[in-house]
Amino acid sequence: MAAAVAEKEAAELISIGVVQEDSSGYPDCREIYINAMQNAINLGTKDSTNIKIHMPLVHLLKSEIVTKSLEINSPLELTWSCYKNEKKACGVCDSCRLRLKGFEQAGAVDPIVYE
Repeated sequence: MAAAVAEKEAAELISIGVVQEDSSGYPDCREIYINAMQNAINLGTKDSTNIKIHMPLVHLLKSEIVTKSLEINSPLELTWSCYKNEKKACGVCDSCRLRLKGFEQAGAVDPIVYE
């Protein structure tokens, strides 16, 4: 969907927040996968379209992301990682566990509500 909107708006860049540390459970978070998607998008759009997928977090650890986010006062209470629930994070799915570990390693408390 992002590629379709990007092509329609003549955008040259899509940014995505994938983190390779998540790739054991989520292989679509790997740089090689995103690069392949970028190639597929450009093959499947007009010849004049050349979209780059920017993934600034891909090689960072979750703890590094938390630390940097706290430094720049990012509204982490508005972020979400859970794949099971929508109102309160489950705290047990792979994504929640990785998130909680990142906060713990950064010496911070996750501001979202968990079950």
